[in-house]
Amino acid sequence: MSRTPSAVAVTLTCLALAVSTARAADPIKLGEVGPLTGKEAAFGQSAHKGITLAIEEINARGGVLGRPLAIASEDNQSKPGDSATIAKKLLSRDKVVAILGTGTSSNCLEIAPICQNAKVPLLATTATNPEVTEKRNYAFRVCFIDPFQGAVLAKFARESLKAKRVALLTSVSSSYSVGLSKVFREKFLAAGGTIVADQKYGEGDKDFRAQLTAIRAANPEAIATTGNYTEGALICKQARDLGLTIPIFAGDGWEAPELIEIGGASVNGSYYCSHYSSESTAPEVQAFVKKFRAKYHETPDSMAPLAYDAVMVVAEALARAGTTDGAKLRDALAATKNFPGVTGRTTIDADRNASKPAVVLAVKNGRTEFLQSIEP
Repeated sequence: MSRTPSAVAVTLTCLALAVSTARAADPIKLGEVGPLTGKEAAFGQSAHKGITLAIEEINARGGVLGRPLAIASEDNQSKPGDSATIAKKLLSRDKVVAILGTGTSSNCLEIAPICQNAKVPLLATTATNPEVTEKRNYAFRVCFIDPFQGAVLAKFARESLKAKRVALLTSVSSSYSVGLSKVFREKFLAAGGTIVADQKYGEGDKDFRAQLTAIRAANPEAIATTGNYTEGALICKQARDLGLTIPIFAGDGWEAPELIEIGGASVNGSYYCSHYSSESTAPEVQAFVKKFRAKYHETPDSMAPLAYDAVMVVAEALARAGTTDGAKLRDALAATKNFPGVTGRTTIDADRNASKPAVVLAVKNGRTEFLQSIEP
């Protein structure tokens, strides 16, 4: 009896091989949750550009594990509650293997427990609040954390500004601002400084004259404000209108072109902490800036290279894991050491935070300038 396979059997075998090949080439999906619109849209738009650039480069080199990378992007509009809803959708509908949280600490605090329960890694790009990664072994970040940033700002105030008397302005509705103010207050007091006024405001506020009038009466030598760029720009304008010509400084929440667009000349003479400077002579930085300018015709702020680095860190971890399995990818991310990124060499520590330097930028003549770098 002939053992030659039938035409049907051959066809079925070919179809099975074709399906298997197609599946192998299916994209590996990453999720992106960030403020593409809304009051912090500058953060989300910049990060999205960095993510897009990274994925294009990785795919041009052949992808990861023989498959292209793809991004499923969702806009949380900077609205409380939206990040959690989006994260659930990305996990259930899009079957993403990791989520990039490109928004604020408050947004990422919504996403972190959802990723933890699903056993899918979260990689925060700009969420500096320590709580994001605390007690969750599936939550990581590529940026420094507020205890380090707060210490940097306290050191800058005492040693660079030579300020002993500082006023503090905190956004009480922002986890990022509350956490950063807490650390700054502790470190500044420990360094021999005094907080002469401790004022509060809420996200979305537009009038800060009452707080600034109280600050003026306390006669500080500088003002520390720990919120984001929209309120920061208005605080600078109103402070100058009230005759406060002293230095104003902030954390990385000021990292956006809109700071200068909204604040105009009033933000000249201010300072903020950041994750990188486009003026750095490091080859990785200059190569990234060149590529970014060629594609987007603008100079990248720190949100773009942080998001770019996050994609590269995930891709490298996927390659080491050899699989998209959540647990194995988590282990590979946790083992990341000295990854050479645009924002410095990234090592994921035992608490799943990135150990890396910070820079201080000065705003002068309507543009930012590199002032100094501070190591962890």
